[in-house]
Amino acid sequence: MADPYEYAIIRVVPDIVREEFLNVGAVVFCASRGYLEGAAELDEARIRALAPRADLELLRAHVEAIVRVCRGEGPLGLLPARERFQWVVAPRNAVVQTSCAHGGLTDDPAAALARIFRNMVVG
Repeated sequence: MADPYEYAIIRVVPDIVREEFLNVGAVVFCASRGYLEGAAELDEARIRALAPRADLELLRAHVEAIVRVCRGEGPLGLLPARERFQWVVAPRNAVVQTSCAHGGLTDDPAAALARIFRNMVVG
């Protein structure tokens, strides 16, 4: 039986004023299965095309922090999965943001994450 899940896309927004962004990852939360996981990949060439002077190491650190929170690592990792997901999708005015949360149904949250990542990030 399929369970409801929520997902958000991780975005790099090199210049907040211009509001241009690149999708670099995805996060999936399925409460009924106790699943919260993220996946990310920075395409340095695409980021450089949009923002030649972007600090790639800083961007990578912020994106990886989101994935680590999803995995339950670090101080925020001590929070319950629902609260960690809410922290991840909280609106922020920063160079790394997430989309609003979207929903769906799945029998396999890991497969949903792989599909969303493939469709929204890898292209």
